[in-house]
Amino acid sequence: MQRLIGWVISWFIVLNSYALAQTDEIQQIKSSLGEIHGNFQIDAQYYRIDSAIGAPNVPEKLRAQGFGNINYTRGHFAAGLRYETYQKALQGFDPRYNGNGIPYRYVNYLNDNLEITIGNYYEQFGSGMIFRAYEERGLGYDNVMDGMRVRISPYKGVTLKGVFGTQRFFFTQGPGIVRGADIDVLLNEMNEQLANLPFQINFGGSWVSKFQKDEDPIYKLPQNVAAGAGRVRMTYKKFSFDAEYVYKVNDPQTVNGYIYKPGEALLVSLGYAQKGLGITLSAKRIDDMSFRSDRTATGNNLLINYLPALTRQHTYILPATIYPYATQPNGEMAFQAECVYKIKKGTKIGGPYGTEILINYSGVNSLDTIALPNGDGYRSDFFKVGKTVYFRDFNIEITRKFTQKIKGTISYLYFVYNKDIVQGLSGFGTIYANMGILDVSYKINDSNTLRFESQILETKQDEGGWTTALIEYTRSPNWFFAVLDQYNYGNRDVKKRLHYPNVMIGYIKGGNRITVSYGRQRAGILCVGGVCRNVPAANGLTISITSTF
Repeated sequence: MQRLIGWVISWFIVLNSYALAQTDEIQQIKSSLGEIHGNFQIDAQYYRIDSAIGAPNVPEKLRAQGFGNINYTRGHFAAGLRYETYQKALQGFDPRYNGNGIPYRYVNYLNDNLEITIGNYYEQFGSGMIFRAYEERGLGYDNVMDGMRVRISPYKGVTLKGVFGTQRFFFTQGPGIVRGADIDVLLNEMNEQLANLPFQINFGGSWVSKFQKDEDPIYKLPQNVAAGAGRVRMTYKKFSFDAEYVYKVNDPQTVNGYIYKPGEALLVSLGYAQKGLGITLSAKRIDDMSFRSDRTATGNNLLINYLPALTRQHTYILPATIYPYATQPNGEMAFQAECVYKIKKGTKIGGPYGTEILINYSGVNSLDTIALPNGDGYRSDFFKVGKTVYFRDFNIEITRKFTQKIKGTISYLYFVYNKDIVQGLSGFGTIYANMGILDVSYKINDSNTLRFESQILETKQDEGGWTTALIEYTRSPNWFFAVLDQYNYGNRDVKKRLHYPNVMIGYIKGGNRITVSYGRQRAGILCVGGVCRNVPAANGLTISITSTF
């Protein structure tokens, strides 16, 4: 018996060694040939006419758009491309996304101290208020650069970046040339004696310039417009402090009414964090900071920089799509305070699993300005807040796990929303709204979960009261089903007191996801980080397929 056991063990060792050798050989082959990765996405929507909700007639009936990224890596080198097709673009996306093309392709070399990219690339300096090239596919936003980028680390803790090129404008390039440089210094990494100190500091600076030929028959316009920025981040034990200031020389353009006024932006944040408690205080000032590689561009097109919204990014459908905030590049004063506190588990208030409380308050006002003659626009006191209220959002959210199977979240939100300013409309004025949200999930077993969500919005202005109800069933790891209905019960026009039902089913396996939904879609606004797009009313079938490999 002992001989038999020994024989089995010996053969197991031999076979295991052979398998390991084969694995190593496969890895060596992969390493020599390189690897290919990527992802695909297809979105299609079938449209039905629905005059009751204002859904327009779509001549094609079925529209589809999609993309595919293919990336190849081998050693220090990488290359890739993205193919896009719009046949035609879905309703709500800019119709200039039309046809097929390869708007993204690149070659990249990377080692320990040097990175060079030729072709398209995304990049960000600091918070992005001076320069940010990025993509937000849900908004149809893509200002990717086309040119060259270099990143150098000449010394430990020091990073230098340089960029130049043009920006994507649908399937073409914008007329302006963008050039920029950035330095980032992690002071504590530069010296071993500083590395373990409780006080950590890093600072940086950026310079960005754009060139566009002056061909305007009326105005004498600057062809080169430069901006500079400085930033600092400091942490000490449980405290953190971040600040960034940006200055832009006069940049007359369509968005600011062709005034010859410099622009500036300041973003400051103070934080405190310990176990069970987090507090953040933030403030922001934006003044004439629309920065574009084409002075005639509007909307989300050809933006060089990114101006973050200093407001909470809500995920529930009513606060996220009815009254979201869009950053006002011509001028705003904003502030935000947030506190997250977790009541210990095992206490009378905290319950057996603890209770988390989040309180958030944010507000945005106009600048305090005095008009100036001769095309200078206006002047403003840097620290003085304007009287016009653009936005207020007070919200409190309580999350508690009651048992191993039941978890719930209850929220209250109060909004003050200047619709004319935020959405660039007229005749709507300021809206005051109260919202309540209840979200309860029940874990039936390890594979099955049932979730119920109820939302209500009360306002005497705009479209009146709304309510939303959702039931979602998840069967892990592959399936989920959801039924949603929104009802505009408070509309002053009785004919517009309509339901917006929607049914959704999804299948997930590995890197593949398929989602199918059918029903009505309410007209509204979709925002991510202060950048928004209009979403028109629709009725029909929607299919989305994504795959990652």
